[in-house]
Amino acid sequence: MTRTLPRAAAFLAAAALALTACGTGDPADGTKAGPAAARIPTTDVVSGIAEDPAAAALLPADVRKRGTLTLASSVGTPPGATYLPDGRTLAGQDIDFADAVAKVLGIRLIREVAGFEAILPALGSGKYDVGTGNFGVTDERRKTLDFVTYINDGQGFAARRDSPLKKVTSLTRLCGLTVATSAGTTFEATLEANRHLCRDAGRKPYDVTTYADPGALWISLQQGRSDVVMGTINGLRYAVRQQPGLRFLNTFKRLDVGFAFKKGTPLAPAFRAAVNRLEKDGRYDRILKKWGTGASAIKESRISPPEVR
Repeated sequence: MTRTLPRAAAFLAAAALALTACGTGDPADGTKAGPAAARIPTTDVVSGIAEDPAAAALLPADVRKRGTLTLASSVGTPPGATYLPDGRTLAGQDIDFADAVAKVLGIRLIREVAGFEAILPALGSGKYDVGTGNFGVTDERRKTLDFVTYINDGQGFAARRDSPLKKVTSLTRLCGLTVATSAGTTFEATLEANRHLCRDAGRKPYDVTTYADPGALWISLQQGRSDVVMGTINGLRYAVRQQPGLRFLNTFKRLDVGFAFKKGTPLAPAFRAAVNRLEKDGRYDRILKKWGTGASAIKESRISPPEVR
């Protein structure tokens, strides 16, 4: 649901969060202290994961033989996927889950950073075997893609602490306001498709301002050029923890999030078994704890479940 950024832009976005952060990281939980580190957790929760022969046996024979899969990762902001301060090392919940599943399956991932909007079509063409990017499972996407779920996230809103806006239960609560969101996302599509709701109610429509750089998006909110931000629940919660004067408003819609594959992929059963293996041995909870996303836990992984309504 987020859009990827070029490496430099993603690093600058993390730096923007760091520059407005208060307090220091706690070395006990693997978080680097100080603003320069953007308080991105670095605890290793993947090393030591053993291969599960039963899960690995579900992989197609040709995959087991070569021992690799190509993975496209959309990189934006934490907790999904971002760069550490070195500007090269990837970190995030999506990164940890993909690496953990690879360990369970006894394979190596050949990871390539790709644009959010480019990954899903590329899966269908066979360019990549699997993609990650906080991809929400929707009925429309299920027509052409398969998913293996690993968390539950969705859409939400954040605003300044001095905002009179307390909760967004309907998009008509945004009438007359300026809404900031990431370009090329389901958030932008949702806002644009429902702008008429304000006109239908005889009220001034809201304005939608999109940003390719999350750092610029948050600066627009801090400086009052936008009134509210729409984004992923986990991303918003993470961002407001890093920045003074902002608050998470509420969850608007929840969605299951999963690894994305081309339709009819033979890889789905193995990935589902691997996620469920991680849940059973406690590694699943360790990854969520690292990224502060325990509320996104699912009871079990599923293959292309119906969209959460």
